[in-house]
Amino acid sequence: MNPYGADTHPGPYLVVEVLGVGDVSVPALAHDPGEPLHQAATRVIGAAAALDERHGSVLDVVQRAQRLLEGVGRGEAGRAQVSYALLRTALPELGDVLAQQDRAYSQLVESLSAYRQLLSSPEPAQRATNKSHGQGQKTRPDRDDDWAVAGERGLVALEAVAAGGVRFRRNAIGEDPYISQEKAQRHDPAVFPQTVQRLVADGLLHQDITENVYRPGQLLSLTSQGEAALRDGRATTSRVSVALGRTTTQTKSGAIADSASVPVARTSLAAPRSR
Repeated sequence: MNPYGADTHPGPYLVVEVLGVGDVSVPALAHDPGEPLHQAATRVIGAAAALDERHGSVLDVVQRAQRLLEGVGRGEAGRAQVSYALLRTALPELGDVLAQQDRAYSQLVESLSAYRQLLSSPEPAQRATNKSHGQGQKTRPDRDDDWAVAGERGLVALEAVAAGGVRFRRNAIGEDPYISQEKAQRHDPAVFPQTVQRLVADGLLHQDITENVYRPGQLLSLTSQGEAALRDGRATTSRVSVALGRTTTQTKSGAIADSASVPVARTSLAAPRSR
């Protein structure tokens, strides 16, 4: 469900519809500030805000022009001459703000396109790692989309699908894929369509292809393998959290003089690393 209104916040509304995120913010569009997506996400958010601003300007001018014509509409001939004179001044202004709104919309579309292109381009460093994910699954040498399940992306996608209401969709303009989430919260991390496609290919997610991919979109669900991978991912996270808590307690009490470091970041869909 889109948390923004198309008539009040057309910029963020378009971003949510195209990208399928739950919130138009940098954390929702780019997990790591060091990622190339971070700058692209910043441009998308800035363009969305600019479109909202131009939209507000258009509404202001239209409302002023509407007030000028209210007397004429009521048949008050005495006000007609004054209203028309003022309206001649308002019309060029309306043309200017409409042109600015059109440019802002074009800039937002361009920034969204650049973001999606960057999102679909695997990062060389991530492509070379050939990491494992799932229950000991290994990425095949011919795969170039390891980036799609790197870090927390795989686990985030599985958890979202487990919550229900997640659909794989395509934009009618350009056929670009995106994810819609009925139960998404404003601060939920984004689920990328490439991540979903990877998990479907690996047998962790089921995509209902009997439904229209445009509207309402194809509903996603966990397979038995996906349920097992989700349990494993949550268990790994829980073990890391317990280990971190135990290490912190022991350090404060002075029981351990030199404790081994425990990795803080979660590794989604991956078995715990041996120490």
